[in-house]
Amino acid sequence: MKLLTDDIRAKLIANGRKNAERLADPDNEDGATHDFRPVVKLFNPCGAGTWLLTELDPEDPDLGYGLCDLGMGCPELGTVRISELESVRLMGGALGIERDRHWTADKKLSAYADEAHELGYIKA
Repeated sequence: MKLLTDDIRAKLIANGRKNAERLADPDNEDGATHDFRPVVKLFNPCGAGTWLLTELDPEDPDLGYGLCDLGMGCPELGTVRISELESVRLMGGALGIERDRHWTADKKLSAYADEAHELGYIKA
């Protein structure tokens, strides 16, 4: 399964462009970015590991941003290389990181992050 379809990739890059433009705006004195709803949920089907991504860097579309949880009790906002997630092989190479095709975000990234910091894991 492709981790990111063309449609998902386009939405993630569009969000990345919006935040790049916002950060470059001289009137944005506090450096605030848009608080998007996650576009995609990726997960490890064999155990810990969940990523809720809101954007891709328009200059480096292999670099995703969102809420990352490696299952160690400390989910954090940050970046992840899509190519690294695609290269993960589990169960002797039979499985890899997957996209939750049935998941849709019901809140903004900051709300998922607040909840994850309180719980110690992403509840999505």
